[in-house]
Amino acid sequence: MDRRLADVEDMIARVALGDRHAFEALYDATSAKLHAVCLSVLKDRPLAEETLQEVFIRVWKNADRYAANGLSPMTWLITIARNRSIDKLRAKKGRPGAAPAEMAEAVPSSAPGPEEMTIRNQQRRMLESCLDEIGSTQAKALRAVYLEGASYAELAQTAGAPINTVRSWLRRGLVQLKDCVSQ
Repeated sequence: MDRRLADVEDMIARVALGDRHAFEALYDATSAKLHAVCLSVLKDRPLAEETLQEVFIRVWKNADRYAANGLSPMTWLITIARNRSIDKLRAKKGRPGAAPAEMAEAVPSSAPGPEEMTIRNQQRRMLESCLDEIGSTQAKALRAVYLEGASYAELAQTAGAPINTVRSWLRRGLVQLKDCVSQ
């Protein structure tokens, strides 16, 4: 076994005895590699950093379980990091066996609520009422352009009027609409 691995094995043995300096040295010697393992599984840097801290807590608590058997101590550390990362990944994805419908129920709807729908309906009724009050030429022009998405040129062609006339209809209609809505 190469000297660096023997040093890591020695640090683990000293950590098992509660040696904080050995723990710091173990962290310094192995954290970059273990972080890379966590990151490769999780694909999320903040989550990988959090998981790495949990890995070292486990190492601190379970160092006495490491059996020096001539195999690389890094294998033991990498296994802890990999397993903890997989556990995090599973927890992040949701409960195992949860039906997609159950998971969908937990997602808040982006549809407007009852209060918002009531407000929108009132606004729509007010707009329709005001459009009915203004002249039919301006109301038709406003509906076509602002509610149906027609362009000025399309409206001019449909109405058989010059584009500047259509613009005048729209401008007068908007002024009348503004006056109606502000009452």
